[in-house]
Amino acid sequence: MTRRNSRQQHLTLRDVSEASGVSEMTVSRVLRNRGDVSDKTRAKVIEAAKRLGYVPNKIAGALASNRVNLVAVVVPSLSNLVFPEMLAGVDEALADTDLQPVVGTTGYDPEKEERVLFEMLSWRPSGVVIAGLEHTEASRAMLANAGIPVVEVMDVDGDPVDAAVGISHWRAGYQVGTEIAARGYKRVGVLGTKMDGDHRARKRIEGLERALAEAGIEIVDQVAYSGWSGFAKGREMTAAMLDRTPDLDFIFYTNDLTGAGGLLYAWAKGLDVGGTLGMAGFNAFTLLDGLPLKLATVDSRRREAGQVAAKIIAGTHVFEGDDRRVELTPTFLPGDTMRPV
Repeated sequence: MTRRNSRQQHLTLRDVSEASGVSEMTVSRVLRNRGDVSDKTRAKVIEAAKRLGYVPNKIAGALASNRVNLVAVVVPSLSNLVFPEMLAGVDEALADTDLQPVVGTTGYDPEKEERVLFEMLSWRPSGVVIAGLEHTEASRAMLANAGIPVVEVMDVDGDPVDAAVGISHWRAGYQVGTEIAARGYKRVGVLGTKMDGDHRARKRIEGLERALAEAGIEIVDQVAYSGWSGFAKGREMTAAMLDRTPDLDFIFYTNDLTGAGGLLYAWAKGLDVGGTLGMAGFNAFTLLDGLPLKLATVDSRRREAGQVAAKIIAGTHVFEGDDRRVELTPTFLPGDTMRPV
């Protein structure tokens, strides 16, 4: 059989029709999953299409409906483990539908987010899942006027364009603060990020600060680092913080990866982690399960947020009342790095 290359004429319904021995209309019904076609005929058409390498032109079909069966998923990063897990939830929930997720990344840059949204919305997707509630005016205007379901995920502390799914990071941070106070820690350090676009980390710290202040506990050292979270950054910053403020008895990290680096540093130095020095991170990354101690953390329910968001896009989620925010409840996990209550 003659091989086609990318410069030759594209395969058509007629090619599949001739290869399968059925009409073009029947081929169209099978490939669009429409109409009453016998299982035997359907199998013949699908086999012929696969053998030829035929891919239907969805753009032509989209011209009538003004929509393609793609869901735009916009996240700050794919190197940060938080977002691939949320994306996995989206993919799982869309698996039994005709919808397919397409991903764009913004690097926590609001202006890049505008450009990504402009390009993705120009393809007329069937919905948008986008991380966070903070966007530029132009991005909010594009989302509000897209005429499709828009779900902002992983945060509910704000005013969504359409719908929002996730945890309250402020309340999650507040819960960590109450747990620190309940375990008798008094001198707390906070190690976070100073990326302007990481609004969720900022809200965690604000909630933590409120809870500690209400308990009369002082934050005696606080530092924000540039760049991405990781073990090396956690080790480096923890060493600097303990050298600068040696009487700290607790360190809160806004991300598990920096927390794990801090834990490994303290473990190597022979510090009494979980006793005289408490530590907690955030996000409950399962890849840390092999550490010598389980880091105290918060399960932010990222995968479930992606699943619910996808169901909203697909029209299968039922809201309770008029509020189109779905607030998930985070779970605090004390692990081995905090004193027992």
